[in-house]
Amino acid sequence: MLRLRGERGASAVEFALVVPLLLVLLLGIVEFGRVFNAQLQLTSAARESVRVLAIQKQRDPAISTAKLAAPNLNPALADSNILIPATPCSGTPDATVTITYSVSLISGLFVKTIPLQAKAVMRCGG
Repeated sequence: MLRLRGERGASAVEFALVVPLLLVLLLGIVEFGRVFNAQLQLTSAARESVRVLAIQKQRDPAISTAKLAAPNLNPALADSNILIPATPCSGTPDATVTITYSVSLISGLFVKTIPLQAKAVMRCGG
């Protein structure tokens, strides 16, 4: 195939135009995976915590269970992230645990953090 003199740098220019778009796409995929993983851990932690709360009717074991159920969160869950009513299972037949957490993004291109929330409700018993 015969190339014209002016077409020698065309592939380099096309590559330079496409690479930033591909890198942004790759970074978006990585960020989505991190946020989705954190949301799955929060959901699991809320579910395990409300299970303990519904059976034992005590806040401290439920808080420690929530922390242990989400071991890969960085930074780890703090007590202030876990919302449990002061008197669980009194006056209402259900126990409720709500966990809030903010995921810091690596790139910070559009937003710095994404707030996440997980809530679990279970009938009191035991």
